[in-house]
Amino acid sequence: MGLNLRKAIYKHFAQGIPSVYTIDKENCIRIKKGAGKKKKPCGLCEKVCPADAVNFNQEDELVEIDAGAIILATGYDLFDPSGLSNYGYGRIKNVVVSLECERLMSASGPTGGHLERPSDGRLAKRVGFIQCVGSRDLRNRDYCSGFCCMHSIKEAILTREHDAESEVYIFYNDLRAMGKGFHEYRKRGENQYGIKYIKARVGEITQDEEENPIVWYEDIKEGKVKHLTLDMAVLATASVPSEGGKELTTVLGVDLDEHGFIRSEMIHPLSTSVPGIFLCGACQGPIDIPESVTQASGAAAFAAEIMQAANVKEY
Repeated sequence: MGLNLRKAIYKHFAQGIPSVYTIDKENCIRIKKGAGKKKKPCGLCEKVCPADAVNFNQEDELVEIDAGAIILATGYDLFDPSGLSNYGYGRIKNVVVSLECERLMSASGPTGGHLERPSDGRLAKRVGFIQCVGSRDLRNRDYCSGFCCMHSIKEAILTREHDAESEVYIFYNDLRAMGKGFHEYRKRGENQYGIKYIKARVGEITQDEEENPIVWYEDIKEGKVKHLTLDMAVLATASVPSEGGKELTTVLGVDLDEHGFIRSEMIHPLSTSVPGIFLCGACQGPIDIPESVTQASGAAAFAAEIMQAANVKEY
């Protein structure tokens, strides 16, 4: 998420399978300055690697595979709220998006799991989560992104677990806890962790002299305009079709829906408009992890059925 510097050799992410490292060609002194020279600079990683696994000469290659079936799982991107000037993202330092908040609270993140303010590194004691940023909005994305409410509740609970003295607020239009155990999770956040749910329409976020975000909102229950000063404001942004998936869908010739997600068949929800090409996960619309896993199992079963019918052996 661009919140910290990283080394020239790194893992793309800790849970990657296989768990391998990559060399960033743009930041490797050996690759950038040593090409064609007899005495090449640096190269220390090659000397100290006990597995003798460093290869500076590896190049990208094209691989052709004869496939009996294809499963599309290109995921989603997050809506960029910087164009919504009233929320101040990109202008007010202590306004972040939910994935940035997730990284800050991660033990492997840039702050070691401490929810520190980007402006001054001070621990955020009052945190507000603003729902439906860019979603359920006719000017941007008119659909609900589904999992944002539960994601914000999870982050609010984590905030309280990291710091029992912190205050957390969730500003929402409708809390959509529509999965198994989700409503109980929402109530647990309120009763056990002290999350304060505010049914409101957030109109604007400003800041004071100390760079504290000030959330201005309409309290729907009382019908009044109010404001609340926070240490950090977290925007729950809409999920949108992935940029990387657009070119792929053009090559494969599958149909898209009115929002730009891959269109699934009405009767067979894991099938696309092209026979033999299946889908799973958020490439067909916003869904959460449990549903994505369920769809992945179904798509794999459909693909295996085609392979078995064609008598194609597993590689």
